[in-house]
Amino acid sequence: MNCHGGEMLRIFLLVYTITKPGLGISPLGLDRNFTMSIEETDEYQCACLPDFNCLEGQNYCNTTKGVGCFSVKERTDTGVFVRKGCGYDNKKHLMNCQGKRNNVWTRGPDLAIRCCSHQFCNFDNDPELKATKVEEELPINMYMVMAVLVPIGVLIIAVVIVFFVFRHLQKQRPESQENLRVREELLPQEYGGIRVTQVGDSTLQELIDESCTSGSGSGLPFLVQATVARSISLIECIGKGRYGSVWRGRYHDENLAVKIFSSRDEASWLRETEIYNTCLLRHEGILGYYASDMTSRNSCTQLWLIMHYHENGSLYDYLQSTTLDHEEMLRLCHSAAAGIVHLHTEIVGNHGKPAIAHRDIKSKNILVKGNGTCCIGDLGLAVTHTQENNKIDLGRNNKVDVYAFGLVMWEIARRCVAEGMVDDYKPPFWDVVPSDPSFDDMKKVVVIDQQRPAIPNRWSADPILLLMSKVIQECWTCNPKARLTILRIKKTLNQLLNQPQCKKVKDTNKC
Repeated sequence: MNCHGGEMLRIFLLVYTITKPGLGISPLGLDRNFTMSIEETDEYQCACLPDFNCLEGQNYCNTTKGVGCFSVKERTDTGVFVRKGCGYDNKKHLMNCQGKRNNVWTRGPDLAIRCCSHQFCNFDNDPELKATKVEEELPINMYMVMAVLVPIGVLIIAVVIVFFVFRHLQKQRPESQENLRVREELLPQEYGGIRVTQVGDSTLQELIDESCTSGSGSGLPFLVQATVARSISLIECIGKGRYGSVWRGRYHDENLAVKIFSSRDEASWLRETEIYNTCLLRHEGILGYYASDMTSRNSCTQLWLIMHYHENGSLYDYLQSTTLDHEEMLRLCHSAAAGIVHLHTEIVGNHGKPAIAHRDIKSKNILVKGNGTCCIGDLGLAVTHTQENNKIDLGRNNKVDVYAFGLVMWEIARRCVAEGMVDDYKPPFWDVVPSDPSFDDMKKVVVIDQQRPAIPNRWSADPILLLMSKVIQECWTCNPKARLTILRIKKTLNQLLNQPQCKKVKDTNKC
């Protein structure tokens, strides 16, 4: 019987003690009889639980002096059980108790025996078991519930994360033309502000025609730049420059020029990207710009500028293999001057353009188109100027462009055939500086010695070349303030281009 039978036993012993004849115990003397020692009588009773030789129909048993009572508490897998009885039935318990502290013998944490030797001494005197750490095990059905709820919870969390990420990305997309305009204005501050969109099978020209109707002239819309860049295949290297190499690429069967910067030249790439993304920069005299992008090739970061491709290459390469007549010479010079004029001109308005000084005008940075005209490229050293901030002294910088353009016109004019004669191509100062001159070499020749390229004698016999020589010499005069403006040069070249002498010379096939 377990501990729940203790209450019934307590009631029985109370009734038994009061009614047992010969003891003479009053109801108020219960405690005195419970503490009656074995020396007062040779026979006394012990509390007894069923199945331990209790008197028939009773919850006690009789014992004698020297035998005593016992109480056993045992912990099993099904619960804690208590056994009580007289010592003559379990003498081994009494032997175990002898000499033990408080007459209690234990075996591990799950069994304890207490022995005593007076009237009902084992009634309410059970031994205490040592405390044990009970591991609370979840029922099997709880494991099943957890097995279902945990994956569902993880799935819900994942869905919530995806939702908020998607919502964040949606907020970053421009939702109107006004948002797109704002992003275009902020583009140079964000490494090109490239965004991805679906471009389908549109050609680059279609993308420009469809997306730039506002006349911003700043290349492809920024939403398609990254997509275009990732769709380009590099075919061949067509040149190397100060900041990297130039490749011919293919995009949907169209040729492109891809200028590749290394990561250490990021400032130059970023500067050129910023200039090309200036509103109203698109002009037939400026190299067409498609996109900028960052990519990784062979574990190296590459910075791309994607431009129009011109099969004739640079003016430097073109002049080495091509001779010119008067009209071709003037067309090259006039178109290049028109591009520089557009750079130097500040357009005031909500979508205006700052004045831009190129600062690196040379034949290698001018491209020759298929129609025999030129366009200006390589804006990596360009600076801008507006009337509002007045931070850049454009007055000095644009005079630098005029000086440099005078040298370019000298290179072009040398390749013009006049009276059946033509000069070989030579770069400026080829006869006074090494092939790869240093800064000090050029400073000595140009600034200190104030030398200028020689004008060939044959030019004086040709009216067109004679006028060209005068324009060239006014471009490189030592006093910057005395130099012609690029607009004046453009108008002069246009007048020469329309002169009857040029047409007449061409018609008689003398050039």
